[in-house]
Amino acid sequence: MEQHRTRPAQYGPRRSRAPLPPQGRGGAAAARPVGRPPVPRAAAGPGRAAAPRDPGRPESPPARAVRALRSMPNPRLTGLGSGLFCAAVMVLLGYLDDLLFGASLTVYGVLFVPVCLLTAVWVRRGDLLTAPIVVPIAFAVGLVTVAETGDGGVGGRLMGIVTALATEAGWLYGGTLVAGVTVLVRRIRLVRRRAAAARNRPPV
Repeated sequence: MEQHRTRPAQYGPRRSRAPLPPQGRGGAAAARPVGRPPVPRAAAGPGRAAAPRDPGRPESPPARAVRALRSMPNPRLTGLGSGLFCAAVMVLLGYLDDLLFGASLTVYGVLFVPVCLLTAVWVRRGDLLTAPIVVPIAFAVGLVTVAETGDGGVGGRLMGIVTALATEAGWLYGGTLVAGVTVLVRRIRLVRRRAAAARNRPPV
């Protein structure tokens, strides 16, 4: 007897075909796929920020000194402004010396040297030659606060200033020399820059 094969009955609801996604329909109905937005990459090239310094790597003393100098203010003083700045700072340091160290002339002379350096660095280019002139005047002005007064009169104070100028002449000459060398170096660099700009200037 011939046996007929029968297909087993499928129970449950019939599965319907899922609708096509909007990408498959085409036309204006196509939508942009929803997903995580792409992460922007860091732009490569000269405009990229410099990599941070490795905290575990020790920094050399010259690098620290250069970074400290760059972080300092960089004003431009006129000839008169540089003289007033140097004199005011020396008077202030003289009062501090009198208050903290009992008017020590050695401390006053040591503090005079960096003030001379700052005066020569901060004076503008057109008044470079005034820095070695104003620093000795500022040294003498600041001595009023630390020089011995003697009997307390004007003559005793003047005698104390003259005596301090004689005994602390080394600091006076040293600070003036620092200012002169700094001004000379700045002048040489200025002349070289002007010469290089003249060479690179296109012919008319």
